[in-house]
Amino acid sequence: MKNADIKNLSAGDLQAKLAEVKAEYTKLTLAHRISPVENPIQIRDLRKTIARLHTELTNKQ
Repeated sequence: MKNADIKNLSAGDLQAKLAEVKAEYTKLTLAHRISPVENPIQIRDLRKTIARLHTELTNKQ
């Protein structure tokens, strides 16, 4: 998700997207612990997206 897309979301949408991305991150890290995922860079990208969503949510409140 790009920064421009994140900035256009409302506070409620940010919270919903944050919950969705956190669930995806948890699922991916668990799968990676069991057997290595095909593209481990996805884990880093999700972590950065979570940070971007948290930052934008803080700025909106």
